[in-house]
Amino acid sequence: MKYNIPADVDKNRVSQYKKNLKEATNGTNHLMLFAGDQKVEHLNNDFYGKDIPLEDNSPEHMFKIASSAKIGVFATQFGLISRYGRDYKNVPYLVKLNSKTNLIPYDKQDPYSQSWISVGDVVNFAKESGLDIKGVGYTLYLGGEHEHSMLSEAAKIVHEAHKNGLLAVLWIYPKGKFVKDEHDGHLIAGAAGVGAALGADFVKLKVPYDKEGKFDSKLLREATMAAGRTGMLCEGGAKIDEKVFLTELYAQIHKGGSRGNGTGRNIHQRPLKEAVKMANAIYAITSENATVKEALKLLK
Repeated sequence: MKYNIPADVDKNRVSQYKKNLKEATNGTNHLMLFAGDQKVEHLNNDFYGKDIPLEDNSPEHMFKIASSAKIGVFATQFGLISRYGRDYKNVPYLVKLNSKTNLIPYDKQDPYSQSWISVGDVVNFAKESGLDIKGVGYTLYLGGEHEHSMLSEAAKIVHEAHKNGLLAVLWIYPKGKFVKDEHDGHLIAGAAGVGAALGADFVKLKVPYDKEGKFDSKLLREATMAAGRTGMLCEGGAKIDEKVFLTELYAQIHKGGSRGNGTGRNIHQRPLKEAVKMANAIYAITSENATVKEALKLLK
């Protein structure tokens, strides 16, 4: 794989950055991000209820999946990694630096999500714990009165991550009273461009829909081009049929030009064995260049 090394990666950390990128993407530059940050973002709505296995209510369920399945990185909050990481040392982690709940409606108050800890804290934690920390993640919301604060914080986080040889992944979502359609393709392309301007390695975005509410690879192509050398990851969304999910994932990559995905519910809202198989199927399409047919075989 040809490496595009950001100029702000410290010269003494280039090897570490290359190693993190190669291992996280299986040498393909395509990232399968197992998203485990919903304990805060969605509270317990994603982990307990109808059609959700009881084992998913425990945070350890996600660590068991991440430990047994093929993944690029497991993205979750620092506290969870601190509590469970020593029992799951084989997992490649991405520390989510900020999170907010969804209790306050976005049309009532513009969202603001401040970083909980610093990149320096993560670097020190990696040294002390010996855990495999590949990078850091941060969510920012465009279109509100707090946009400037989150943009400034995101830029500093990306820069600090690179200086320390870590990957930087941004979740960028336009939200608030001025955003009429979060799945508008042109708006998503704008958010992709913001991720590039912030220097992120990957940016996780909504999936663009057409006027009928269906995925449109042409709209996605606008966003992936706007992202430039920053890889676009499509969010996984709510749990759907496995074949439908994998078929759309394949189209996102091969028709829309995305460089991976950030999937949570479509993996962890399953019993452990099924969740591991689904994660492996997603990884196969994302980072092993598998066809949908080949990925579906892994579910049997």
